[in-house]
Amino acid sequence: MATAVREALARAQRSAMHLEMRDSYMRDDPEFIRWQEGFRHDPADRASWWRPWLDVVSEATGRGVVMRRLRVVSEPLSDYVRYEYDGTFTNVAAGEDVRWLPRSGARDLLLPALDGWVMDEQTVILHHFSGDGQWTGPGMEVCVDPALAKQYVTAYEAAWERAIPHEEYRPA
Repeated sequence: MATAVREALARAQRSAMHLEMRDSYMRDDPEFIRWQEGFRHDPADRASWWRPWLDVVSEATGRGVVMRRLRVVSEPLSDYVRYEYDGTFTNVAAGEDVRWLPRSGARDLLLPALDGWVMDEQTVILHHFSGDGQWTGPGMEVCVDPALAKQYVTAYEAAWERAIPHEEYRPA
């Protein structure tokens, strides 16, 4: 499923926006389970946490693609989102700009029903999850639809303006 995002990111020329709005994803993820057991990545030991996904991000940002990740979160943070927060330094190191928007700060925004990506304001990759955060249905749905992309971009930009840069965000 991640192949769709990797391929679209490899083709992106200008921008990649990722919107995440769930409080929990794939709770059976081995990395999340390790984190629950106390494991934490050491920022000083880059070789231990740099992985193929970060190579994809670094390559895209290195060629000038502006890559932004926006997480709309409930506070206090769920364990899963706290796990994401603890590992976000890796995304930032690869070149992503990451911001956090507490859900209370989005109360008057109209946000999409599904998480997803928008590449170059043309392609939308929708993420389909079950209520417990597992992939469901088509998993990822690729839509080359400028009208849908515009709706996502408009909602994304409104939320992005209110969101707190990762370096400044202190979870409740």
